[in-house]
Amino acid sequence: MFSSSRRNVLRTLAAAPVVAAVGSIPGLARAAAPEFSFKFGHNQPVTHPLHIRAQEAADRVFAESKGRLEVKIFPNGQMGGDNDMLSQVRSGGIQMYTPASAGISTLVPVAAINLVGFAFADYNQVWGAMDGKLGAHVRSLIEKVGLYPLDRVWDNGFRQITTSGKPITSVQDMAGLKIRVPVSPLPISMFKALGAAPGSLQFAELYTALQTKVFDAQENPLSIIQIAKMYEVQKYCSITNHMWDGWWVVVNGRAWKELPADLQKILGTAFNDSAVKERADIRALNDSTISDLKAKGMVFNTTTPDSFRAALKKNGFYEEWHKKFGDEAWGILEQTVGKLS
Repeated sequence: MFSSSRRNVLRTLAAAPVVAAVGSIPGLARAAAPEFSFKFGHNQPVTHPLHIRAQEAADRVFAESKGRLEVKIFPNGQMGGDNDMLSQVRSGGIQMYTPASAGISTLVPVAAINLVGFAFADYNQVWGAMDGKLGAHVRSLIEKVGLYPLDRVWDNGFRQITTSGKPITSVQDMAGLKIRVPVSPLPISMFKALGAAPGSLQFAELYTALQTKVFDAQENPLSIIQIAKMYEVQKYCSITNHMWDGWWVVVNGRAWKELPADLQKILGTAFNDSAVKERADIRALNDSTISDLKAKGMVFNTTTPDSFRAALKKNGFYEEWHKKFGDEAWGILEQTVGKLS
């Protein structure tokens, strides 16, 4: 009879070739750790096109790099608030982030130029500017603060005005309107020039402020109006298209430079391609959102930019921001949208 210890030795020896054979079968070997691992933070929910397309791009990067580069997506503000994530991507705590124009403008003031009131008539003008000379100009300045911006800006949509009392049909309806705007100088300046009484407030506090009538109105893209259930505390939605906003995808400058050229190309191509798809998603989402909000009782009306633009010009808004952004950037903007100031 074999002793127990001898059986164990023979069993171990017999198993050894099998383990080696299994380890040599393609697809069954343990995957090597990626050479590079990036954390990507953003503030949108997992149902938003930005997250869906970013995850699609991350999956593509992993596949095309054969596992050498992974991008881990952290949605819904998991990595902190906007200011926190901007600070982290600069320090290298995270490697990728999607700041909106107002957010990145705290580092690069001219990055807010796409927020100029009633500058863009439609998406053709938006993408003509952002995929063209204006976007290239802003990207060159973002690089100077230690961040690498990818070529394609993602769509956050045109912003619309909602109100609880009456619809906005022309600039005359803006007189004295208590409207919440983002904590940013440009929208405050714009709504003052339109005759309103703007006030800044963090978005997390907005619903309650509208519910308690601290503000009569607010402005946001349609998708945000829907997600935040503004229809419960606002009656009217006026399609003003008064500002267009987007998200830059920025990479920590040191992390970008450490990537070999082939991985830079894979990363850039995947996320730029997904940006174009996200843009189409947002346009389709806007159409379905209007139908949904109407079904929930929100009343829609259209407007024309003429009276709003005239008031902004008369009250010095365009002249003020022309001086702040400078002749070069302002001239590039006007090449696409026409004369503003």
